[in-house]
Amino acid sequence: MEDKKLVELHTESNNASFAVGDLYLGKVKKLIPGLNAAFVDVGFEKDAFLHYTDLSPYVRSLLKFTQMAVHDKSENGFDLSSFTIEPEIVKTGKINEVLNGKPSILVQILKEPIAAKGPRLSCELSLPGRFVVITPFNEVVAVSKKIHSGDERKRLHKIIEAIKPKGFGVIVRTAAEGKSTEELHQDLLSLVETWRSIQTSLKGAEAPIKILSEQNKTTSILRDLLSADFNKIVINDKNTYTDTKNYLQRIAPEKVDIVSFYNNGSPLFDTYNITKQVKSAFGKTVNLPSGAYLVIEHTEALHVIDVNSGYKSVSNSQEENALQTNLEAAEEIARQLRLRDIGGIIVIDFIDMKLPENKKKLQEAMEGFMEGDRAKHAVLPISKFGLLQVTRQRMKPEMNINTSEECPVCHGTGKITASLLLEDEIEKRLNYLVSHSHKNLTLVVHPIVYSHLTKGFFTSISKRWKRTYKTKLKIKENNSFHLVEFRFYGEHDEEIKF
Repeated sequence: MEDKKLVELHTESNNASFAVGDLYLGKVKKLIPGLNAAFVDVGFEKDAFLHYTDLSPYVRSLLKFTQMAVHDKSENGFDLSSFTIEPEIVKTGKINEVLNGKPSILVQILKEPIAAKGPRLSCELSLPGRFVVITPFNEVVAVSKKIHSGDERKRLHKIIEAIKPKGFGVIVRTAAEGKSTEELHQDLLSLVETWRSIQTSLKGAEAPIKILSEQNKTTSILRDLLSADFNKIVINDKNTYTDTKNYLQRIAPEKVDIVSFYNNGSPLFDTYNITKQVKSAFGKTVNLPSGAYLVIEHTEALHVIDVNSGYKSVSNSQEENALQTNLEAAEEIARQLRLRDIGGIIVIDFIDMKLPENKKKLQEAMEGFMEGDRAKHAVLPISKFGLLQVTRQRMKPEMNINTSEECPVCHGTGKITASLLLEDEIEKRLNYLVSHSHKNLTLVVHPIVYSHLTKGFFTSISKRWKRTYKTKLKIKENNSFHLVEFRFYGEHDEEIKF
């Protein structure tokens, strides 16, 4: 969240496979000279796609390394510093000249499977750390262009040249700015250690098999995003909390204190107003504060966003109103692209403006709003039809959350049990629990039902129940419950099932 606004939402399933960055030992299945590409079996239901341009100049070295590692019989493996690098391939070559014989090869996931397509692969292997990224089989040292100081770039280049192991190239990340030799060396050593574990995993391996998994979502987000701007990390799972503290202790000890464990009874996403933002941000229509709204449509080829004007006017000038609404919409669109992880071609139909300087202002504003977006993107000038086109890198499937809900009680019929009967139903359950020796009960209900049950300090229904059944009863509200849903919890916060 940035300034209490939700800007990125990541999900991870327990059996997540084929994530960007994962390494697989794949088997080349089919060469397609017409596409200058190959299909590779990595264990997914559809073969993965590997294009010649993603082969890496050092693919011959990678093929040789893969064969040596798979058939390696020595105890400690071989060292990359003594490995003979093969000649580079030419940029304009043919896939069947390089992958003839359909060998097994170590590949990295470049794009996750999207819709009916298998994963996209790369042979340009890279292992990212907090401050540096290592690339095997070359000796190149590069420093992030986002580090603007010439002196700092020279300093980092000099340090890496001095500590870099033979056989690896190193890319220095933006986060390395101002870091000491010791911190950079530590990061480098841990990545070289990871490379050794890859070698060990390859020993005797048969394709297709996963060789190295990208870190879990929490640590990979922290590795890539953690900066001085982070001021709070809130976690509601004990294991994730411990892992995160340990990880931060290793990569950024000064940030350990910003991690807090949340155990406050009410859902974490409700407390930080995330549930509401998700519900309001993921529908087809997105409302803006001024009364304007966006309509977001997805077709096979592209995404289309329509901007519609609101009921508030900032001035009597139609042009000025259009500009202000468009600027407000541009900020929300930039957030939506990040939040939903929308990729490919996005066409935005802004409200028509006549003045060229206003069109330029809008384009520059859109570029500014998208500056914080980590995905590669480009914004084109507004066309003569008033359309703005954006392209955005697509790495994984777009996140879609269905925000419309079928009523779980009436199932779309429009009729529900009378609310008076709900009160009776809850009381019946309460009577049953008290008669079976349950004490210190907690009842969780929808906020509207909560208001109904607790209305009147001395005369509320909850007070009457406490007097009648001579028991302690705590009533709590939960936004995620539907209107007539209720649950009882025991004194140790365990849910009581009926």
